[in-house]
Amino acid sequence: MDPRSWITKDKLVTTLQNVSKLRIPVSRSTLLTVSALTIIFFVAFSIRLLPLRWGLELSEFDPYFQFRFTEKIVDDGYFDWTSWYDTQRWYPSGYTVNIGRMAFPGLPLTAATLFNILSALGVPISLYHLCVIFPAIFGALACVMAFFFGNDIGGKTVGLLSAFFLALNSSHITRTAAGFFDDETVGIGAILLFAFLFLRALDSERPQKHSIIYAITAGLALGYITASWGAALYPIAMATVFVFVLVLLRRYSRRLLVSYSVTFGLGLFIAINIPKLSLKYLTSQAILPVLGVFGLLCLYEIVNAMNSRKWKLVSVTVFFGVLIGGLVVLSYFGYMGSIAGKFVRVVDPLQREASQIYMSVQEHRVTAWGSIYYDYGVGVIFFALGLFFAIGNLTNRNIYTIIFGLTALYFASSMVRLTILLAPVFGILMAIGIANLLRPFVAILKQTPRIALGKKRITRPVGKEFSGGVLILVFLLLTSTYAFPRARMYEHADMPMTIVAASMPFKADVGVWIDALGWMQNTFPEGNAIICSWWDYGYWITVRGNQTSLADNATFNTTQIALIGKIFMSNETEAIKILQEQFTGPRGPPTHILAFFTFYTDGVDRGYGDEGKWYWMARIGSSDNKTTSTYGEFFTEYGNGTNSFGSQNQTEDQRAYFKWNEQGRQLVLYKMMAAAKADRSASGAYWPQDSGASDDGELVYFKNPKFFAINVGNNLIGSVAMFEIDYSQLGT
Repeated sequence: MDPRSWITKDKLVTTLQNVSKLRIPVSRSTLLTVSALTIIFFVAFSIRLLPLRWGLELSEFDPYFQFRFTEKIVDDGYFDWTSWYDTQRWYPSGYTVNIGRMAFPGLPLTAATLFNILSALGVPISLYHLCVIFPAIFGALACVMAFFFGNDIGGKTVGLLSAFFLALNSSHITRTAAGFFDDETVGIGAILLFAFLFLRALDSERPQKHSIIYAITAGLALGYITASWGAALYPIAMATVFVFVLVLLRRYSRRLLVSYSVTFGLGLFIAINIPKLSLKYLTSQAILPVLGVFGLLCLYEIVNAMNSRKWKLVSVTVFFGVLIGGLVVLSYFGYMGSIAGKFVRVVDPLQREASQIYMSVQEHRVTAWGSIYYDYGVGVIFFALGLFFAIGNLTNRNIYTIIFGLTALYFASSMVRLTILLAPVFGILMAIGIANLLRPFVAILKQTPRIALGKKRITRPVGKEFSGGVLILVFLLLTSTYAFPRARMYEHADMPMTIVAASMPFKADVGVWIDALGWMQNTFPEGNAIICSWWDYGYWITVRGNQTSLADNATFNTTQIALIGKIFMSNETEAIKILQEQFTGPRGPPTHILAFFTFYTDGVDRGYGDEGKWYWMARIGSSDNKTTSTYGEFFTEYGNGTNSFGSQNQTEDQRAYFKWNEQGRQLVLYKMMAAAKADRSASGAYWPQDSGASDDGELVYFKNPKFFAINVGNNLIGSVAMFEIDYSQLGT
């Protein structure tokens, strides 16, 4: 039989008709919504991939530890990290990872699981490169979660606008751009997922069975947040305050009790099984209010079931007696855990000056209100409108959003880093404000033109042109923030990774740190170098250089950091004694000392490197840790006082730079910097700033320097200087 006879026109038409019957019926509205959300997802993802043009590298500092954590899970299994004692960090004592500051396994477990799945599917990607693009993926997914949360509040319009605003939010882009492999990557999306599920569990229109399912999934989401991010205390506190407000507004229901119990019961059960948190998490001051509100809900249920006014009064009295008595007992026997200092400093910014290390971190500074406006532009107006409309319609979801918005605004104002918490709710409230503002104008535009029967002509309702003008005006206002002039979000997204730019605020491939760390790895393949450096570079040295460091960005041992600061701000004789007496361990004393410097070719310090961190080294390293260190101890003059460091574009008379005095020129930091300036590995004839001084002297105990230097441009030099430590002459 001829095979061509198998295919006839009638058979082909019939087959196509049968296939068309298999398609899922989708409304035009749903199709448009899905299409718009897909576009927003890819826009968000694409923007967050912009840093890749500078290379496939991790950014900042903490992401390097997160990668090391993920690598440990991939290599040794999902549970081996619980007994991980890292001897390459915080030498000579080492570091117990499972109770450390960064011991939240949620992000590494997620990335390790994703890598294992991709490996099983045969996708050829390295773990390091996956961790680089991981933030962009989950940053875009957070935008999808913003859609679902906004959709439940105000419909598809609010949902799509919420997703769009989060996709283009500069704070969120900064923390989810390629390379920024840290807790916030999964934290923001998880917070939105938790809020979405928890609020659905409280919907009275849904069957009780569905409510339980949503409460369970909300508990799992809450548990994931506690396992992933120290800021989990924020959504916990926010949900607790929300439920308490519902009780005050007399919106108690049995569904509220059940949903709250299931969600927090499951979430806190997961939390206490995280080694860092353990059972003591339940008795911390931040979690006790959760238990208190649970008791209040139980009391409300008991009182509602009673008919006797007398027994209602007895129940209330017993409840508050047990509550107060329990707190007294926990406090007396020392079981009530305090709130971590960093959270106290967020709530009360006046407390932050108590810690010099905390103050030395730029992202811990108080946020200027001007920077918030610079981030959001005219969105500030729509944010306020969103709050107004939400307050005017106090549904459960709007109450939660109001609490979310006001608390996030306060915390974002308290600390620069926490502007990330404001990002999602700011976009949601902006969407609510815009949607409610434009709703009547859109309704006018949608009105069908009416035809007068007797006159045979179309009559248009008054205000249709005006309504169109309002829509165009709002569009132009948003364009001024998100498109023209070049928006801040694009500036944030288009920045190179920190290690590529050598921590300098330039769009340039500096590369000196990558070269230095690569040299370490090749020169000491067994990782047997023990390197003393300022704590900023600890993760880079341990993870990228595969060497042992004395301190890193976990900053858990402030005494050790103070000693390192003292080493750099002491003369050589004092420094070598500290290195030998305080840091000798199982593998002996430190073998190398490292610093990073930036300066112009005429010798003027720029201040991007350790020459700009000496101030904190001196303050943290001082015996009393006070803020009273004066410039005069190490400097004879410091320019006009308007700027700590000179600018290559200023005239000689206008420059404001420190001039080291005789005592300052004896410091280890100065002598290392002088050696780096005298190096000729980068093009340019530069020399020590105080080249006329005759008593600079050469380094005695720090030998065989290795410099990695580059002329960044505009006669600015970046140099990583590494010296071997020679103990042989000590005591001679």
